[in-house]
Amino acid sequence: MPFGLGWPELIIVLVIVLVIFGASRLADIGGSLGKGIREFKKGATGEDEKKPEAASEPKTEAKG
Repeated sequence: MPFGLGWPELIIVLVIVLVIFGASRLADIGGSLGKGIREFKKGATGEDEKKPEAASEPKTEAKG
């Protein structure tokens, strides 16, 4: 384990973090972290470039 920490120590640290931040705040932090990682991956691979939307949207005729 990194820094010489075993499972009991990691569990204690996680419990302390949960008590300090609370469950709802911890979920928000996790969500923000995941979104940041996704955005970083998109930027690194170039997926953030706009794709032509005309090919993905079906054409519908207006009735009237």
